[in-house]
Amino acid sequence: MLGLAIGSFLNVLIDRLPQEESIIGRSHCDHCKKDLAWNDLMPILSYVYLGARCRYCGKKLSFVYPLVEIITAALFVFVVSLPSLNLRGSPASLLNLGGSSAVEGALLSIHVFVLEKLALLGIVSMAIVIFFSDLKYQIIPDSIQLSLFAFSFLFLITKGVTPQVFLAQVVAAFAVMLPILIIFLVTRGKGMGFGDVKFAFSLGFLLGIVDGVLALYTGFITGALVGIGLIFLRKKGLKSKIAFGPFLVLGLLTMLFFKNNIVQLLKHFYRF
Repeated sequence: MLGLAIGSFLNVLIDRLPQEESIIGRSHCDHCKKDLAWNDLMPILSYVYLGARCRYCGKKLSFVYPLVEIITAALFVFVVSLPSLNLRGSPASLLNLGGSSAVEGALLSIHVFVLEKLALLGIVSMAIVIFFSDLKYQIIPDSIQLSLFAFSFLFLITKGVTPQVFLAQVVAAFAVMLPILIIFLVTRGKGMGFGDVKFAFSLGFLLGIVDGVLALYTGFITGALVGIGLIFLRKKGLKSKIAFGPFLVLGLLTMLFFKNNIVQLLKHFYRF
């Protein structure tokens, strides 16, 4: 339920931030601009009840709205159901240890566990906004980039980041950003947008050099496959522009949650 509600808010960010509109104020129909009532804004239910059409003008509503809500809810359930990426065992089991110091340590572990979940929920939320805003408008808002960096920093804090580790992550951020920056400069922004450059920086900061490069690799491979498919279906031409942000998002989430599976797959494919 929380994921559905957050997903509804993410729809606001996806549509308003790329168009530099305020996120404060009543939601309205994209077509007639009529302010929507509370019963027009219930996640998924309103869309289904209204038959995917505006109550006031009858124009068809985009399927992206319930899709974002469903994806957000699914990812929230996935993130919360995951074991901690930083702790061994469940925090609740740590409370079974004897002694006051052990209990204090367990309570601290639970606090870290909660912060980790909040950071991951923030990361996937920002990833969803980047995916759909770049897909719809080919713009990745700077405010979302900064929010992603902040949630990434919070996630690193839960891992016990030290000044040396922080510096290493910053170096990794520049290293992962470099290939995207080179493409941007060589093509003068035609082959890659500067939003992708900034996104690659946050990606490297969160994942580190090795995982960050693998995330780029995943993004390039999936992007190439989708591009070839669209050309084959005659939906795009060889010179058509395709947003790269969604593929970077896929690379980020894949390496964040399925790193071991991807590494094993690459080892099997390349025989190393």
